Amino acid sequence: MQLFFNSELTKSTTSFEFDDLESKHIIKVLRRKRGDQLQITNGKGDFFDAIITDDHLKKCTVSIVKVSHTIPRRYWLHMVVAPTKTNERFEWFLEKATEIGVNEITPIICDRSERKIVKIERLKKVVQAAMKQSFQSYLPKVNEPVLFKEFLKQPKEGLLFVAHCEEDVEKYELKRRVAPDKPVTILIGPEGDFSPAEIKQAANHGFLPVSMGRNRLRTETAGIVACATVAMINNG
Repeated sequence: MQLFFNSELTKSTTSFEFDDLESKHIIKVLRRKRGDQLQITNGKGDFFDAIITDDHLKKCTVSIVKVSHTIPRRYWLHMVVAPTKTNERFEWFLEKATEIGVNEITPIICDRSERKIVKIERLKKVVQAAMKQSFQSYLPKVNEPVLFKEFLKQPKEGLLFVAHCEEDVEKYELKRRVAPDKPVTILIGPEGDFSPAEIKQAANHGFLPVSMGRNRLRTETAGIVACATVAMINNG
């Protein structure tokens, strides 16, 4: 069964109408009709079982018949990643990170960033689609892009890591640093890596240097390895 999304649903909702675009997709593309069952999430942990009561092409209406809640993960993973030069690669990261398990994503603009303009609404749509595709009930939070130095000033908690390629800094593999059931924030730099000044700034703000392995990875690959490592430690 396909999962649909509507952020306005609450446990007290009894019925609602999909917008024009979603209604057309449900009725015309998926060929659903009155009496068919749909499953919807509000991205806040709730699943809603619904029955189509009006199969209008522009205002598909459903009645909620059951609500169930999903217990959130015991950990919180915040990926702070520099956008890649091409949109496609960064969107691929967002999609796969959502499928694997990420709670929050912040695009950061660094000294060596080649792309400094990010269409945040597009990124949110990619994450939303990945959430539905992987049948999850929690929508990852996508923050507005922020300068690296400004991000470091923001309050943070839990385990703080920065992944970089500098060889004259002692680093442990991420899997040896992550602990179960802890909030984790991981910084991933752009294609040209973090600058030496940024690495020093991160260290001054409590970020421990980590490695993703012996091989040098692309930004989006490093991000996926980080997500998978944290998920493995917490779910293993």
